[in-house]
Amino acid sequence: MRNTQLLVLYYSRHGSTKSLARQIARGIESIDGCEAIIRTVDELDRRDGLPESDPVATKEELKKSHGLAMGSPVWFGNMAAPLKHFWDQTSDLWISGELIDKPACVFTSSSTLHGGQETTLQTMMLPLLHHGMMILGIPYSQPSLHTTQSGGTPYGASSVASSTGRLSAHETELAYSLGKRLAETARKLNNATKE
Repeated sequence: MRNTQLLVLYYSRHGSTKSLARQIARGIESIDGCEAIIRTVDELDRRDGLPESDPVATKEELKKSHGLAMGSPVWFGNMAAPLKHFWDQTSDLWISGELIDKPACVFTSSSTLHGGQETTLQTMMLPLLHHGMMILGIPYSQPSLHTTQSGGTPYGASSVASSTGRLSAHETELAYSLGKRLAETARKLNNATKE
C-alpha cells in the first residue's frame, strides 16, 4: 500500500490543543500505511516565553497531504487568530482546487466546559468546506461520546483544559478514534485514486 500522509495542523497557547493533536496523530499512525505530520502555525505577535512547539506548517505540506486534522483553542467561540491567518493565505490552493475531496476533521480545547467548543469546531470547518474538503466528525457509535463529562462532541474531538495539562480518558479515546477514522478514510481514498 502507498504511504498516506496526514497533516495534523494546530495552534496551542497552553498545551491542551497540542495534547489533542498528539492523540489524533497516534490514532492516525495506528492504521497501516498512514503517517501523521504534526505542524503548528506562526504566532502573530511573536511574544517570548511561549512553550516549545512543532515545526511551522507550509502550504506545500498542506497541498501534498492526503487529509487534514486541524485544531485550535477556543478564542471567544472562534478559532485562534494565528490559525485563521494561515487559512487567509491559502487562496492559491483554493483557486487551483488542491484540497478538493480530501478528508478533514477538527479539534479544540477550552478552559471551561461550556466555553464555546462546538462553535469553534464549526468555525474551523468553514474554510475547509470552501476548499471542498470532506468533513469527518465522531459518530455516536463511539461509546465515550455518550458518557464523557468533559470534552468530546460529534463535531470533533475536544477537551476542557485541566490544571494538570492532561486529557481525560474519554478525551484521549475520542481524539485517538477521530485520528483513526481520518486515516482509514484517507487511506481508502488515496488507494482508490491510484488504482
